[in-house]
Amino acid sequence: MSELYKRSVALHRAQRGKLAVAAKVPLASAEDLSLAYSPGVAGPCEAISADESESFALTMRGNAVAVLSDGSAVLGLGDIGAAAAMPVMEGKAVLFKAFADVDAVPLCVDVKSDQELIAIARSIAPSFAGINLEDIAAPRCFVVEDALQNLGIPVFHDDQHGTAIVLLAALTNGARVVGKPLHEMRVVINGAGAAGSAIAKILRCVELDPAVCIGVKDVLVCDSKGIISPDREDLNAFKRGLLTYTNRSGVAGSLHDALRDADAFIGVSKGNLLYAHDVKSMAEDPIILAMANPTPEIMPDVAKEAGAVVVGTGRSDFPNQVNNVLAFPGLFRGALDARAKRITGSMKMAVVHALADLVEAPTPDMILPNPLDPSVAPRVAQAVAGATSLQEGD
Repeated sequence: MSELYKRSVALHRAQRGKLAVAAKVPLASAEDLSLAYSPGVAGPCEAISADESESFALTMRGNAVAVLSDGSAVLGLGDIGAAAAMPVMEGKAVLFKAFADVDAVPLCVDVKSDQELIAIARSIAPSFAGINLEDIAAPRCFVVEDALQNLGIPVFHDDQHGTAIVLLAALTNGARVVGKPLHEMRVVINGAGAAGSAIAKILRCVELDPAVCIGVKDVLVCDSKGIISPDREDLNAFKRGLLTYTNRSGVAGSLHDALRDADAFIGVSKGNLLYAHDVKSMAEDPIILAMANPTPEIMPDVAKEAGAVVVGTGRSDFPNQVNNVLAFPGLFRGALDARAKRITGSMKMAVVHALADLVEAPTPDMILPNPLDPSVAPRVAQAVAGATSLQEGD
């Protein structure tokens, strides 16, 4: 166990986790008790019974998001189970609160099927204004999220869409740095799971309004066996579905074959997969966004020495951290403020543009705003609320 891991365990043990419940009202007198509980609490109960939407104003629901996970795909750790996933979900809730003042509740559930997880999400919906799905393995994450879009509150799988949003903002500004039009770029994604699939979709503007989304020229998605291509007989239905909007030329081969003459590499897989000669085989002035944690697909110094102009990772100790915290707190803040019923493509693209625009003059070492910048979440929330209003015709 590394020294950092040891210190983190000590912190969690000393604090017994990272969250606590705090009361908003006093309980110092009999009147306080009668207002907060019996008999006065019957009043708000009756108001909500008459009009369920009152629950958003009369309870914590209006500012509450469930962070729901089965622990089947925890970043960098894999299928570690519900109990072991709890520190991550607590961390997510802390980020929600710190950056966007959203009251997030971690819910780690021990279930083994898509339908069980869907049923749990439906059953808890009356307590929340949104559900953030987290660390759920593919293809379950796709099935569950799709099934919950009619829930009447936003349901958002951050590992998919949060990653894709921040990635596109990074690539947008990276393209500005290297002077390449986004629509002319060829991009290679390594990793065909939840994040890789969502990134491929947003880069190709799948189900997005072309008025707000400029797609790249082509995307090659690779898994552990190479390029997702038409001649592969081992593809499941979800990977085969990628071929409807990627690999327009039908090429086959390995990741290293895919990288030849590519303008950008996006890694959502595992560490140390790329080498200097791979970067050298790419097009002039390539962009490398190697987001595997804790070890990137290629270390930044190696990538830069091989010719990469812009290099980003998922780590905070290197420039250009591609971090979901830039997106999800503000996105949910805006959605909750607007009482949105779901997260739409227009809302996602509004976040992309807001994040890209926050960096007025991108440089090789600054293509995204600092994740700790307090202005990020409010700007993102404002953009999301605006996109919600436009969609509703306001």
